[in-house]
Amino acid sequence: MTSRILFLTPDLPYPPHQGAAIRTYNLIKNLSPQYEIHLLSFVQEGPASDRTGPLAAHCRDIVTVPPPMRSASKRAISVLFSAQPDMALRLPSSEFSHQLRLWLDRQRFDFVQVEAIEMAQYGLATKKSGLSSPPLVVFDDINAEYVLQRRAFETDIKHPSRWLGAFYSLIQWAKLCRYEAEVCRQVDKVVAVSQADAQALQRLVPGLEPTVVPNGVDSSYYSPADTDEESNTTMVFTGKMDFRPNVDAVLWFAKEVLPLVRQEVPEVEFKVVGRNPHQRLHSLKGTPGITMTGYVEDTRPYIAEAGVYVVPLRVGGGTRLKVLEAMSMGKAIVCTSLGCEGIDATRGRDLLITDDPTSFAERVVYLMQDRERRRELGLAARRLVEARHDWRHIVPLLEQVYEE
Repeated sequence: MTSRILFLTPDLPYPPHQGAAIRTYNLIKNLSPQYEIHLLSFVQEGPASDRTGPLAAHCRDIVTVPPPMRSASKRAISVLFSAQPDMALRLPSSEFSHQLRLWLDRQRFDFVQVEAIEMAQYGLATKKSGLSSPPLVVFDDINAEYVLQRRAFETDIKHPSRWLGAFYSLIQWAKLCRYEAEVCRQVDKVVAVSQADAQALQRLVPGLEPTVVPNGVDSSYYSPADTDEESNTTMVFTGKMDFRPNVDAVLWFAKEVLPLVRQEVPEVEFKVVGRNPHQRLHSLKGTPGITMTGYVEDTRPYIAEAGVYVVPLRVGGGTRLKVLEAMSMGKAIVCTSLGCEGIDATRGRDLLITDDPTSFAERVVYLMQDRERRRELGLAARRLVEARHDWRHIVPLLEQVYEE
């Protein structure tokens, strides 16, 4: 008998244009031949009918709920006075709870897969549902969230202009330690996206045994382009540009690294490709050599054009899907040590790693001037992705969780 899985997601995982959606969509897509998949999801933007796309082919049923409204003042009060972290208060919905209860009463599910900590409250509700034959709850902790907030605090506290953000992260760090630990203790199984995240969760809950199911990439979709399309003087960074770690990365690179690169390669171009550029990035508009595209339908042409793909991340957790996409396309990459966390890459063989602005600039310039070295790094990166990070190799790790 085919096992039934109910996925609970904070937004429809299609189109897969950002980290959580990419991960969830590819899990569903690759699980659907062996499992009966049902999806209960919030829809953050646009009508659900315009966004289900191929999901309908992979899911037996899809039910969507509009997100709850939350005013800025209500959020500010909860940030200061609620015992729960901000992320746990983003999506409480009586309508979603009602739909979940209807589904649990109507048919028997073997597993409820909770995607991201915003949805953890519904995994806990499932555990307390009182069903005679309850489903097992699998919590996919897409980021070890307390680590992300700790790193954000440690970065922002060094800059007086960002002390408000540092104060927010300090509060959330403490609250998330308690909440994330509570969730991990109560669910049946915890999934982490990297060994580093698994170890971080074990520090919260000694004895916890998370299963590492890494992020992956569709290597047939993100395939190497003709190297003749590459520009020796173009760098690219891709990602959702209202996401705090990405904003910090671009600002740091633009202010600390790019001027050093321009001293050696005056005609260099830095393209920032991603939707919803945050207002903190407005200061970069008009800066020579910097282009911010905003939303694009397909990032592949921008990645293909770049001579060097840069990952100047200093904040965050998990595994960077953007890095895997660039590796899959055979690009030469310069990144921080945090930027490639969760990827079993070898320094100097698969990509170049540095955390210092001067050495970061030196490596970018070096690659711009050495096409053959770029080719060597790109080929090695592509081989690593094909061997270890294609979704076809990753989804069986999640299947083992169900089988156990």
